[in-house]
Amino acid sequence: MIMKKIKKHKRLVLVTLSYLGLFIFAPDIALTSANNSVYYLLEMLQVLPVIFLLTILIDAWVPKELITKKLGAKSGFSGNLFSILLGSLSAGPIYAAFPLSKLLLKKGASVANIVIILSSWAVIKVPMLLNEAKFLGVNFMIVRWVLTVITILFMGYIISLFVKKEDILNSNDASISNTSFKINKQHCIGCGICARVYPEYFEMNNDKAKVKSPIVTKDNKKIIEASIDECPVNAISLNHKK
Repeated sequence: MIMKKIKKHKRLVLVTLSYLGLFIFAPDIALTSANNSVYYLLEMLQVLPVIFLLTILIDAWVPKELITKKLGAKSGFSGNLFSILLGSLSAGPIYAAFPLSKLLLKKGASVANIVIILSSWAVIKVPMLLNEAKFLGVNFMIVRWVLTVITILFMGYIISLFVKKEDILNSNDASISNTSFKINKQHCIGCGICARVYPEYFEMNNDKAKVKSPIVTKDNKKIIEASIDECPVNAISLNHKK
């Protein structure tokens, strides 16, 4: 049981052990690292809720056809320029762009344009360019901007040759690809709550609940977990295959 939990949270365990090692052998470095971690954590707590709200609004209000037209594989050079504009006009740290990028991919954006958005967000944001011109001069800013844009466009094209959209969208499915859910017939009392609330996943058969399709996916995982919590006799459970 303990080993399974460690394996499930191995990244957290690794980070914790790293901090413990630093506090033992290099306490000054550990303290600085901890302060930086707290700073970034507080920053994330301020930024990410806004980003998640924005992704929800985009998902609900922006049609997939529009994203495909403006940022899809067939959007051409105009799509590249639009991606540069989106990234340049962005605000906030670069990690805020990741959930937005994932949503845009799901709604039809190409890998190349996502690379362009992320790269523009990181290195040619308008506020950054204004500060660069102030401290290093306008000529320096213009030359760097031109060379950076050329590099970003080239990098987007190269990455799109090696990384496919399906690989990115399915990357988070690995942890649940071998997971299904089932109903324990002996525990089921035939109350029908699951079939009434989640009819796309459950049905009644001979006064017992029956699973229509037992496969757990990224899209239905939260629904399945909710049905497990709402079953009054805990008859629904996940089945993890080895």
